[in-house]
Amino acid sequence: MTYLSLKDVSFSYPNGFQAVQHVNMSFDKGESAAIIGQNGAGKTTTVKMMNGLLKPTEGSVIVDGWDTKDYSTAQISRKVGYVFQNPDDQIFHNDVYSEIEFGPKKLGLSEEVVKANVLKSAEIAGVTDFLKENPYNLPYSMRKFVTIASVLAMDSNVIILDEPTAGQDPGSLEIISNMIKTLNNEGKTVITITHDMEFVANNFERVIVMANCQVIADRNKRDVFWDFDILEKALLKQPHMSKIANALQIGDKIISRAELIKEIKKVQK
Repeated sequence: MTYLSLKDVSFSYPNGFQAVQHVNMSFDKGESAAIIGQNGAGKTTTVKMMNGLLKPTEGSVIVDGWDTKDYSTAQISRKVGYVFQNPDDQIFHNDVYSEIEFGPKKLGLSEEVVKANVLKSAEIAGVTDFLKENPYNLPYSMRKFVTIASVLAMDSNVIILDEPTAGQDPGSLEIISNMIKTLNNEGKTVITITHDMEFVANNFERVIVMANCQVIADRNKRDVFWDFDILEKALLKQPHMSKIANALQIGDKIISRAELIKEIKKVQK
């Protein structure tokens, strides 16, 4: 069942610049998808319309039956949570626990539910050991997990992650991957905008490509990453494993390391 949909949506900034043109996309509960494209493609503007930070100048954004034009950003954020690319744009408390509990407290949840949400989201985001720390005493990568936990604690049905892998090491990437799986298993929708093609290839089946303020593809990742016309239009590159397979001219739309190794072994035999 469709939970979030953008219907012929366009957005123009006050200076007249049109950042998004006639975009259509929809998401079901429990789905995950990556939106990719170069800077200026319209990705960030598109996802900001999903949670009411921006209201479309044309078309409609519908969240759980609500037209975002009829509701405040605070009301929409109960249904769609947005994790900013830069954690320093989001953090404003002196300890991690207070930062995470702020959202659910503002929603008017009971003290018992707030505490449960804080502890659960801190565990999912891997920040349980830092609840008493000042967020600004933590490294940048860990501050990003604090902001993720803050959004998760609000228990929104849709979670938007803006460049979640920026500045993260392999261990942190594994935490993010496990988090996405956990949220999907709980029936939550996860939408990511990213420039990290390896992360997309390893974690998402559905890939939406934007270029020139429009959606130019909405397909399975294999179809996207092996469509050289789409990649050229969006100025994107194949993931490393696909690039190697293409150079060696082996396999069929290879995406993962395991697939590449399997095909190389076939050639060796």
